[in-house]
Amino acid sequence: MLKLHIPFLITPLLLCFLVLLPLPFKVISQDANTEKTILLNLKQQLGNPPSIQSWNSSSLPCSWTGVTCGDDGSVTGLDLGDKNITKTIPPTVCDLKKLTSLSMSYNYIPGGFPIVLYSCTKLQHLDLSQNYFVGPIPDDIDKLSGLRYIDLGANNFTGNIPPQIASLTGLRTLFLYQNQFNGTFPKEISKLSNLEELGLAFNNFVPSSIPVEFGQLKKLRLLWMRLANLIGEIPESLTSLSSLERLDLVGNDLEGKIPDGLFSLKNLTKLFLFHNNLSGEIPQRKLQLLSLFENHLSGEVPPSIGLLPALKTFKVFSNNLSGALPPKMGIYSKLEDFDVATNQFSGQLPENLCAGGVLQGVVAFVNNLSGPVPRSLGNCNSLHTIQLYSNNFSGEIPAGVWTATNMTYLMLSDNSFSGGLPSKLAWNLSRLELNNNKFSGPIPPGISSWVNLAVFEASNNLLSGEIPVEITSLPHLSDLLLDGNQFSGPLPSKIISWKSLTSLYLSRNALSGQIPKEIGSLPDLLYLDLSQNHFSGEIPLEFDQLKPIVLNLSSNHLSGKIPDQFDNLAYDHSFLNNSNLCAVNLNFPNCYAKLRGSKKMPSKTLALILVLTVTIFVVTMIVTLFVVRDYQRKKAKRYLATWKLTSFQRLNFTEANILASLTENNLIGSGGSGKVYRVAINRAGDYVAVKRIWNNEKMDRNLEKEFLAEVQILGTIRHANIVKLLCCISSESSKLLVYEFMENQSLDRWLHGRKRSPSVGIKYAYTTRVNEKIDVYSFGVVLLELATGKEPNSGDEQTSLADWAWQQYGQGTPIADCLDPEIKEPCFLQEMTTVFNLGVMCTHPSPSTRPSMKDVLEILRRCSPDSNGETKTGAELDVLPLLGTEASLSATTQHETA
Repeated sequence: MLKLHIPFLITPLLLCFLVLLPLPFKVISQDANTEKTILLNLKQQLGNPPSIQSWNSSSLPCSWTGVTCGDDGSVTGLDLGDKNITKTIPPTVCDLKKLTSLSMSYNYIPGGFPIVLYSCTKLQHLDLSQNYFVGPIPDDIDKLSGLRYIDLGANNFTGNIPPQIASLTGLRTLFLYQNQFNGTFPKEISKLSNLEELGLAFNNFVPSSIPVEFGQLKKLRLLWMRLANLIGEIPESLTSLSSLERLDLVGNDLEGKIPDGLFSLKNLTKLFLFHNNLSGEIPQRKLQLLSLFENHLSGEVPPSIGLLPALKTFKVFSNNLSGALPPKMGIYSKLEDFDVATNQFSGQLPENLCAGGVLQGVVAFVNNLSGPVPRSLGNCNSLHTIQLYSNNFSGEIPAGVWTATNMTYLMLSDNSFSGGLPSKLAWNLSRLELNNNKFSGPIPPGISSWVNLAVFEASNNLLSGEIPVEITSLPHLSDLLLDGNQFSGPLPSKIISWKSLTSLYLSRNALSGQIPKEIGSLPDLLYLDLSQNHFSGEIPLEFDQLKPIVLNLSSNHLSGKIPDQFDNLAYDHSFLNNSNLCAVNLNFPNCYAKLRGSKKMPSKTLALILVLTVTIFVVTMIVTLFVVRDYQRKKAKRYLATWKLTSFQRLNFTEANILASLTENNLIGSGGSGKVYRVAINRAGDYVAVKRIWNNEKMDRNLEKEFLAEVQILGTIRHANIVKLLCCISSESSKLLVYEFMENQSLDRWLHGRKRSPSVGIKYAYTTRVNEKIDVYSFGVVLLELATGKEPNSGDEQTSLADWAWQQYGQGTPIADCLDPEIKEPCFLQEMTTVFNLGVMCTHPSPSTRPSMKDVLEILRRCSPDSNGETKTGAELDVLPLLGTEASLSATTQHETA
């Protein structure tokens, strides 16, 4: 029976199943085909970018690049970031009815905010960062009511941020950083109760305080308002941000004390408040990173700071802090950076700074610290730098400090350290500064192993013995300062490898013998001081090869003729107190004078008068020289100590090389914010360009921000047509930017015969993207300059030369009236018209409409004279649709205006 009934029961079920089964697959197939059609149309409307060529009719959309599908096979996400898209966003994208995520970042999309996206009713994630969007954010942006994430950063939006943005109640992330906003940001943002990330950094808002209402953002994890023109105090209400993990308010004009409660937020791990005008004491807090440098903080650092278990970075330099440093600093956390320089701290350095084994720097210069260097630092191989100069430290340096594996800078000047110099140094140590201490004993022959040392300064110590020949084998040595010691004997007669030496100071020792002629063959030597020794004999003839900035051979026993190169008033203090020297122009006995016998005083009387006169003069000059030189040296040391060098490339010069050459003779340009100098860095003829931002008693805050922005952008940009930023050198009242020098100067000078403002060369460095289309635009401006004879800024205060040229087209001005009258000849009128037209096309407001450089070259080649000296006719040029005719350009202008 069962065998009879089972087939009977199963058959209807199978039939039903077989009938219904194809239905859902058929529906899904139809939806997939519809979305495929939509995406292929979208691809075409976006200009068929090569990076999405996998979008084709022979495969399903869910397998295409940048396409994400849901469980039902419908398209839910499009990631078209960095696809070189230059077209505006078409409405077609919203035909994808289930689209929830759209990312089109890192493209070249022009125009205003794409309001066509209002039709994407299910959109939750929108990323349009790093594009060319302009204009204001529309007031009806709240039509995108489902958004949870929006990133419009790194565009060119302007005006105010509309308060209607607060109606996007589901928003978790709001990024509007690095735009051109010049209005206000609304306090209504505080109504976004679900907001977790808020980024308004790098915008030139009108000076505004942080809204008190921001304290209502209980879920906020990131508050990023760096360089946002903030003023006033940090509101106490921010201490209510219980979820806050990162707070960045760098580079504003905030003042007053830091709210105590801010440091009690249990989730806050990163706090950036430097470059403000904050004052008061440092509150206690659990942190990983504490950066409060360059403010006006005072009082003592709470000892409990040293108990923080997660603290990695402690930077409080350039404040007015005092008292002892937390003694347990480094015991309970793996400290990486420790910088307390330029304060008024006293007592000893904490003993266990490197207990975690990852400490990279101990920077504590210009304080009142004392005692020995902690012995534990001798076992800290992770150290890169120790900078303890200008304190009251004493005792010997732990042996392991000299040879720490990664040590690069060791700066210990102006203390009371003692002991001898080591035979071995860390392999990578490039700077060793030991000035004004009590180091004693000889320079060890093992100094030849200090192969990477570039700067060795040990002035005013108790070092003795002869200067060993091994010291001349250091190939990278640029500065050698051993003045004010007890060295004796002759200088090495053999110089093995001092090709990089620029400064040699050996004054105030007991050195003797002849001055080695090999010194005259040093190609880069600019500073030479051998004064107050016992050198004798003649000045080597090879010194004629030197071109020193500073030369001092005074107070020795030299004889013979002063070399002709130095026999002038520029060196009138370089040879004092050498009684047997003679000269022709300087105030020394004339080398060619002959004795005159008659009507002269008796030789004994004349000799007595001469001796008395010379004695009085020499004593007066020596006393004066000592006083002046001591004052100048101290002043120079204080001056150099105020400068800080930050490099972005490998350098073959020091800040001293740059500072010494900022003279009017080296000036090549000036502008609204500073001057530009051309500075020689060696004898080989290599130069750098140095931009100096105006040196005021207190630098203007806008210039400070310009300096920070220029360093941040040019320090990271790599582009063939933008000069390379080598380093920056800064002090409290002056900023220097050092660039590679362009030998042929600016094109502007060749076109118009003048020096160019220092800000012109980096005009496009502040745009969001540096690319080929900007190169075409720049070349177009050059073509317009050639054709019109005008300069790039020949428009009014709001327009450039390119804007002016397009205005002439829009007003119907004849092209002939726009051309340079000084070179406008009937025989050249056609070529000048072609160059003008081409310049206009290259400066088209839409980057995607500009021709490529290949097309530009082809046009110029075709309109140049052929081998018979004849220029191609306009009809031959019409085969290039890119250039066209004046009528077509006018039509283009009308279209762009519309």
